[in-house]
Amino acid sequence: MCEYNHEHSHTPKDRPWWIVQSKLLIALVILILQLLLKYGFKTTFPFGVALVLNVTAYLLAGIPVIKMAFRKAKRGDIFNEFFLMSIATLGAFAIGEFEEGVAVMVFYQIGEWFQDTAVDNAKKSIKSLLDIRPDKVTVLRDGQQLQVNPKTVTIGETILVKAGEKVALDGRLVNERAAFNTAALTGESKPDTKYTGDAVFAGMINLETVSEIAVSSSFQDSKLSKILEMVQDATARKSKTQLFISRFARIYVPIVFGLALLVLLIPALVLSDYSFQEWFYRSLVFLVISCPCALVVSIPLGYFGGIGLASRNGILFKGGNFLDAITAVDTIVMDKTGTLTQGVFEVKEVNALHGEDKELLDYAKAIESNSTHPIAKAIANYQPGSLTLKAEGIEEIAGHGLKATVNGKEVLAGNSKLLDKFNISYPEEIKNIVYSIVLIAIAGQYRGYITVADRSKPDASEVIAAMRVQGLYTVMLSGDKTAVVNEVAKELGVDKAYGDLLPEDKVKHVQQLLDEGKNVAFAGDGVNDAPVVALAQVGIAMGGLGADATIETADVVIQNDEPQKILSAIRIGKITRSIVWQNVILAMGVKIIVLILGAGGVATLWEAVIADVGVALLAILNAIRIQNKTV
Repeated sequence: MCEYNHEHSHTPKDRPWWIVQSKLLIALVILILQLLLKYGFKTTFPFGVALVLNVTAYLLAGIPVIKMAFRKAKRGDIFNEFFLMSIATLGAFAIGEFEEGVAVMVFYQIGEWFQDTAVDNAKKSIKSLLDIRPDKVTVLRDGQQLQVNPKTVTIGETILVKAGEKVALDGRLVNERAAFNTAALTGESKPDTKYTGDAVFAGMINLETVSEIAVSSSFQDSKLSKILEMVQDATARKSKTQLFISRFARIYVPIVFGLALLVLLIPALVLSDYSFQEWFYRSLVFLVISCPCALVVSIPLGYFGGIGLASRNGILFKGGNFLDAITAVDTIVMDKTGTLTQGVFEVKEVNALHGEDKELLDYAKAIESNSTHPIAKAIANYQPGSLTLKAEGIEEIAGHGLKATVNGKEVLAGNSKLLDKFNISYPEEIKNIVYSIVLIAIAGQYRGYITVADRSKPDASEVIAAMRVQGLYTVMLSGDKTAVVNEVAKELGVDKAYGDLLPEDKVKHVQQLLDEGKNVAFAGDGVNDAPVVALAQVGIAMGGLGADATIETADVVIQNDEPQKILSAIRIGKITRSIVWQNVILAMGVKIIVLILGAGGVATLWEAVIADVGVALLAILNAIRIQNKTV
């Protein structure tokens, strides 16, 4: 089972299968009719009639194969399965074995049909999960509700989504509150409650009242469109096993041609009663058996099934190569905030140097309201109310904090390294505070601090424990204070933890692990994690509906923020690898046995056809099993 059907033989949606496959069905009827006469009624058609029927059946079933063999031969590629099959079947005709020659082509095409159907079903399965964008959307224009194609809606317009409807475009919720089913995007069916200003993504289903959503991206730029594109691109990225099999086939086919020639010629040198027709027949059997179709087809289909299984669980592998890579991982390195902790910070304490808590908080909120960092959001949202001060000239200093002008004064908000950078002194005892802390300096003077705390995710400790049971070494890297990081690591049971890290420090730690010979997967969710995600053997983006830069860099995208999905991704990689290697062993084992029998005259062309097509079908069915697995 090979490649031409992927390009030319997909069943058109508007035509029944029996019309599309009419040529094959006619050839099959001719073959069955002749076999019934020959083996059921012990008679045959007159030679001329039999020749016409067999040639007709052969051409109906075999023309696509012969065409592909000819096309490849014109490019100088004669050592391929199409050329091999064409030679074997034409040879069968040359020695008068008409039905066997026809059978090779007919059963090959039946196998192709099954394979093509399996691939189409796999693609439909993935696409139905992801390409769920509505054809129509209700948009508010000039006070009217209009039904339009979502491709015509522009950024900034407001769309209406009724209860039970799918969201067609990415945007921000205008209503005070709404609940959405995000199963198609994250693999989780539990409702996700959104509030005013929260991001809502195409593919979510509105569960309650009519919701208004201010569109923030065009149809083709939605997260869902990018996810669909990633899954489609993933099927083109070959794993090491796939690449090995492709190279193997290029070496294997010419070797088989050579061995078939030896099967024909060597007996002529050593046997006194040598029969050309008998040994020519054996060499043809050898050629038919040797087709590497089961490997060439079932292995890519296996990886495709793995990608589909992952997609249904809210995990996107960007290629079959990463399904392989994740099975070799022995070290899991994780960011803290948003990966192992909820990333939902709460202000614990506002401590002003001179007891002016309200003033300190006003300055802090003015500058932090311009940042998307979780700690900044916690401060900005603390004690809700209108901002009394406005920040200007905002500058973000990576790994340190923010600098801006507020009320005509230079304001710094960040960690101790930020104040050290600007030579501003502060009390040493501050360094002993365990919680995350934001130091505030106004007009070059330290004025106080705000403490913020994060919570670990509910399943984080269980996931870490499961990783350790599986022999995985766990490391946590964070820009947060070392004291905080160590506290979280102790609570969760992480093997090793490092804090106070800049993005480049995370890169150094991962590089050190790589230098030690570790196979590293890194999981993170922030933009600052992109460099280290790119460095690791397997880069995992957590909460993939948010961090664009990390999604672009990552090899695996987990569409929600559950650490449990890291283990699911590893399990899917192992399931895929197991089934792929089952197919390799099955195909090669059966072929070697039947090749020996064919060369010894025990196996006929019928056994050759069954061995080739039968093994390929079994391998395809085995590969399809991946799509029905649970993780």
